[in-house]
Amino acid sequence: MTSDDSRYEAVTSRDARFDGEFFFAVSTTGIYCRPSCPATTPKRMNVTFFPTAAAAQGGGFRACRRCRPDAVPGSADWNARADLVGRAMRLIGDGVVDREGVAGLASRLGYSARQVQRQLNAEVGAGPIALARAQRAHTARVLLQTTTLQAAEIAFASGFASVRQFNDTVREVYALTPGELRTARPGRSSRFGSVGTSDGGGGVPLRLAHRGPYAAAEIFDHLAVRALTGIEEMTGERGDRTYRRTLRLPNGAGIAEVRERTGDGWLECRLHLGDLRDLTTATQRMRRLFDLDADPHAVAERLGADPALAPLVARTPGLRAPGAADVHELAVRAVLGQQVSVAAGRRLGSALVTAYGAPLQVPSGALTRTFPDPGDLAEAGLDELGMPGSRRATLRTVAAALADGTIGLDPGADRDRAEKALLGLRGVGPWTAGYIRMRALGDPDVLLTGDVAVRAGMRQAGAEAVDAEAWRPWRTYAMQHFWNATADRHRVAAARRPNPASRMAAKPAQLTYTTKNTEGP
Repeated sequence: MTSDDSRYEAVTSRDARFDGEFFFAVSTTGIYCRPSCPATTPKRMNVTFFPTAAAAQGGGFRACRRCRPDAVPGSADWNARADLVGRAMRLIGDGVVDREGVAGLASRLGYSARQVQRQLNAEVGAGPIALARAQRAHTARVLLQTTTLQAAEIAFASGFASVRQFNDTVREVYALTPGELRTARPGRSSRFGSVGTSDGGGGVPLRLAHRGPYAAAEIFDHLAVRALTGIEEMTGERGDRTYRRTLRLPNGAGIAEVRERTGDGWLECRLHLGDLRDLTTATQRMRRLFDLDADPHAVAERLGADPALAPLVARTPGLRAPGAADVHELAVRAVLGQQVSVAAGRRLGSALVTAYGAPLQVPSGALTRTFPDPGDLAEAGLDELGMPGSRRATLRTVAAALADGTIGLDPGADRDRAEKALLGLRGVGPWTAGYIRMRALGDPDVLLTGDVAVRAGMRQAGAEAVDAEAWRPWRTYAMQHFWNATADRHRVAAARRPNPASRMAAKPAQLTYTTKNTEGP
């Protein structure tokens, strides 16, 4: 979308592919909408386009009550971009401005607050305070419509400094009082909005929006075979599973539950939080884990142009690249996974959680702990893991670097700098650094050429490494297709075995093959 005329065409056709990529406002009604809004298309002369909801709000427009534009997926552009604006947008989405202020945001980015303000205003039409304010308003709406908390409690849980500021913002953004907004909860059949169905299960029910097709089975398969005892569990049958995990959050622990069965453009999620101030952070972490801000249409257009990748893209539309719910956890698990199978890495991770994880105050089913803090692991003996001394030393080195800030993996981290710093640690090679860059930092353009399964998938598909430049900036998704193809081949081979016992025995072999890498200790 490079011109207002092309944006208007998307509005006219109600093209949901562009929800979150831009917003449009109507001067005659004073509202702003997502491109797929079902309302009557306004005349072109009355339409103004904005890059963000905050920019539209800054222009004096309120959110449409019909299409709820504040609940759209995030722009995939912010995940792909490694510049100041992209990094800032990821940090603001994670709630950094609410926790640390604009000065904290600027410090993390390595720029002055004035530079950050100027760059954001120029590119997204709003500064960090306005962007954070729009996010607070959305959080407040979710809490008003999913809990019975008093307005004052919701005000502070949403990040507002005062009840008056909360009231004024809600009126300005939604043209409703907090009480009126609470009663305007979307109906069960509505396809718009981020508020899930309250079924008495407790917690905050959410709809995590995504754009385009979503290959839920594949990402739930990925999580199922890697689930660590104590902090993760997968319940239900394939196609109707629920993934549950514990979270370490800025203000306490939490539990997230996500259902595999997709709605009309969303995944159902329920968050159980020790402190509701963590709602925004927990939501964003689950969005990153499930790669919900991706643009599958752009990925398919680029990768589908390659003759070797085209059949894989057509076979699994909407394939996502799993991210991380906890970047420190992901980095530690990457070290545990060096040169071993998924099954072996899972056993090591589970042993680590049992030995060093912090117990939940109130266990929930199989969820009993949170993942160990890197500061604790930096001083731990790790003898319980039964790993070679060199691997334990690497794990402690990485944990210490995470704990003291030598390695920064927050959403706004400079990816090149982080990867270089990782490679400077003893025992960390290209596979581990690249894997962390891809999963923890959400880089959509990583290709692990040393991965055994990637090479096998490329051979199977007839792809050549020399073609990889044409896959940019979506090489991570190309790699995901190769991994998926390798796993499918082994799954089919295992299913054809006549002996059920040998079929069960084949499963670990599949896991071994699909994740081994050639990196040294």
